Amino acid sequence: MHKNRLGRTDIHVSKLCLGTMTWGEQNTEAEAHQQIDYALERGINFLDTAEMYPVPPRGETQGLTEQYIGTWLAARGGRDRAVIATKAAGAGRGMGHIRGGKARFDAANLEEALEASLRRLQTDYVDLYQLHWPDRPTNIFGVLGYQHPAETEDQGAPLDETLRALDRLVRAGKIRAIGISNETPWGMAAFLKLSEQHGWPRMASIQNAYSLVNRTFEVGLAEIAIREECGLLAYSPLAGGFLSGKYLGGAKPAGARMTLFKRFTRYDGAEGQKAIAAYVALARQHGLDPSQMALAYVNSRPFLTSNIIGATTLAQLKTDIDSLDVTLDDAVLTGIEAIQKEFQNPCP
Repeated sequence: MHKNRLGRTDIHVSKLCLGTMTWGEQNTEAEAHQQIDYALERGINFLDTAEMYPVPPRGETQGLTEQYIGTWLAARGGRDRAVIATKAAGAGRGMGHIRGGKARFDAANLEEALEASLRRLQTDYVDLYQLHWPDRPTNIFGVLGYQHPAETEDQGAPLDETLRALDRLVRAGKIRAIGISNETPWGMAAFLKLSEQHGWPRMASIQNAYSLVNRTFEVGLAEIAIREECGLLAYSPLAGGFLSGKYLGGAKPAGARMTLFKRFTRYDGAEGQKAIAAYVALARQHGLDPSQMALAYVNSRPFLTSNIIGATTLAQLKTDIDSLDVTLDDAVLTGIEAIQKEFQNPCP
């Protein structure tokens, strides 16, 4: 499997990354271990998790995903076989069960979050440590219009304080590289500028949503990602499974995420459903598996470092990994652009 350099570091990650957010909720520990084994056999060396996983986030299950990776490491050994990325939760988002509801990106919080992740992962370092979402108030998770916060509103930990704290953890040997997630163009540029000014570690990657129905990354972030060598780790490339076609016509497959949980509304709006139906029809018209067409498109983007795939079954995981063998011809790409023009990013 092709590997890409992670930012300007000496770390190289597979073009596909194994996402893990269902482990501990929809997947058991044994199933999680099976997925890691299979992914490594197929050439994936990159695992992405977070302290808040699994999703939906609950106090009763929080940390189980990291814990399952830790028990896999303890059982299999060979820490250097996997590049492990995890994330620290930021402020808000209704997760009072994480650090007493006072999760921030200040020095004390970052150190506490990292130490807890290391214990669950049963390792003394993580390869990539990411800020799960901005600590400051800004427009994220599908909100397109920016509203500047009032001066009296909590502004979050200053970016320089966050980077200074991460620098200490890198120097302590507990983090190899750092990254951002669900970040805006201003945030990305500001972090990079501060690193250059102070000699602090650079953000090596940005993990944002990107798929056929959400190409907003191309508007303000793609140029920075390429020019600054801070590539995209694309999450939700199948739009929560919708781009597989399994939810068409309001279908609710047994055991599927959208059947089990009510919180995932990002991809089920009317315009999104029309666009998804069009993409599924396009794939079938050209004899392609809809999931593989959607993933192959993301795989081909010049700003991509790694495409994060998630699966609840080994059959789904195999289909996803096989997308690397799919090359989209001009007719398919033309069809994709026509649908994008008709439905402009319906699921941001």
